[in-house]
Amino acid sequence: MQGFGLVFYNFPGHTLEQFAQYAGQAGFAYCEIMVGHLWNEKDPSDYAEARAGEVGTLLRQHGLRPSAVAAGNDFLRGDEAGLQQQVERLKRVCRLARLAGTDLIRIDGGWIREGVSEDREEWFRRIVQGLQAMRPFIEAEGYTLALDNHGLVTNDADFQARIFEAVGSPRVGANLDTMNYRWAGHDLDTVGRYYHVIAPYARHVHMKDGRGSRETYRGTALGEGEIDLERAVAELRAAHYQGPWCVEFEGERARAEEGYRQGLEWLRAHVGA
Repeated sequence: MQGFGLVFYNFPGHTLEQFAQYAGQAGFAYCEIMVGHLWNEKDPSDYAEARAGEVGTLLRQHGLRPSAVAAGNDFLRGDEAGLQQQVERLKRVCRLARLAGTDLIRIDGGWIREGVSEDREEWFRRIVQGLQAMRPFIEAEGYTLALDNHGLVTNDADFQARIFEAVGSPRVGANLDTMNYRWAGHDLDTVGRYYHVIAPYARHVHMKDGRGSRETYRGTALGEGEIDLERAVAELRAAHYQGPWCVEFEGERARAEEGYRQGLEWLRAHVGA
C-alpha cells in the first residue's frame, strides 16, 4: 500500500466529495476517512453498509483509495458491558471499512473524562483487554488495527510498545503521528527516540509538523516546524515500513489546501515519487 495520502480530519468546510475531488486533482492516491462518513450511529435505521460501498465508489471515481478509517473507539470503559459494546462496535467499523475499500482501521485507546481512572496501569489493562478481544476476529478476517499516539492516553511510545507486546498480534500495530508526541509535551530528543521505538510497529503514518506543545502548539506545513521529519522517515524505512504516507495539516484552516500541497511536495522530495 505504498503511496501518498492525506487526512480528512481538519479539512475545512468540505463535503467528502469536494475533499475527494481536491485530493485527486492535487495528486494524492490515498485518504484517511472518518467512521462518520460511513455510519450515522445516532440513527438506528441507518443503512451504513450501503453508504460504505457508495463512499468507496466515490473515492475510486477520483483516483483514490482509503488508507484507513478512523474508528473513534474508546476502551476506557468502567464496566465489562461497556468494553464489550466497544468491541462489537469496532467489529462493525472493520466490516464497513472493508466495504469502503480498506482493511486498516485507525483506533484510539480511550479518553480521559469524568469517571475514568487516572491509573496508567488501569489504562493498559483495559486497552489490552479490548485488543485481545478483537484479536480472533481481526486475525480470522484479515483486518489490521493501528493504535494512534493521539490525546494523552497512548501518546507515549514505550507505553504503546508494551501494549503491542502484551497483545502479541502482527495485526495490531501503531499509527505514528510525527507531531503528536511533541504535542503531548515530550521534548524533541524523546520524540526522536520514540520514532525509533515505534517504527517497527507502524502500520499507518500521519506526517505532521508544528511547533510547541499543548497550549503553545501551532501546526505548520511539513518542513516548516520543529519536528525532525527526516529522522521519522529514516526510522520507518529502517523498520521496512510498507504502509501509506499520509499528510496531516493542522495550521490555519484557510491555508489547508496549500498546506496539503506543500506536504505532498515534501513527501515526494524526501520519501520518493
